[in-house]
Amino acid sequence: MNLAAAVPRIRFTSLSLIAALSLLSPIPAQAQKPSSSPNLPQQPLDPNDPNTLRPITQTNSLLSIDSGNRLLKEAETAVSAQKYDVAAKKLQEARQVFNQLSNFYQDLNSSFSGIDNRVSDSQRKRALDTAQLRDESTYRLALVHRAQNQPELAVPLLVQIIKSQNPTRDLGKKAYQQLFELGFVDAPYPRQAGSDSSPSSKK
Repeated sequence: MNLAAAVPRIRFTSLSLIAALSLLSPIPAQAQKPSSSPNLPQQPLDPNDPNTLRPITQTNSLLSIDSGNRLLKEAETAVSAQKYDVAAKKLQEARQVFNQLSNFYQDLNSSFSGIDNRVSDSQRKRALDTAQLRDESTYRLALVHRAQNQPELAVPLLVQIIKSQNPTRDLGKKAYQQLFELGFVDAPYPRQAGSDSSPSSKK
């Protein structure tokens, strides 16, 4: 069954506006400079001195937290201008950057496990931090799709967030609330005081 037909078309009510405007709360970024689209990571070498390595965390690197945060800032600006197509593109790119970083740090964590716990723990923390940024980007992207009246694109992203975050965490709860508002689920969570344990009990 077509999900778009099953989910009521979302109008720009005050609720939808609040959801879209929540994108304007940026994730803290260390540096916010314009960036190009992340296609291939730049080489961390100075072409004038190939024997000198440049830290890959510099702001001009595409495979870095700074790069992802710049994309989030650009998406925030696009949302403010109601350029939702541009915002969706920037958020998708940010999501990919943070996902790549999280996967790489997780691989390093696994490689050093049992060999050097200090290095392993450091990479595990980086993997968790970048996974959180990925899920934040995914949530913002879902809100943009809601603002575009595209629930069929928002729902899969919201389900992914709940699976990654766990329903008990703040972002997981917010994602589930979006599913509830879309009509994709019919049981509110967290359960309201005095409510029955399940919809099936209301007969």
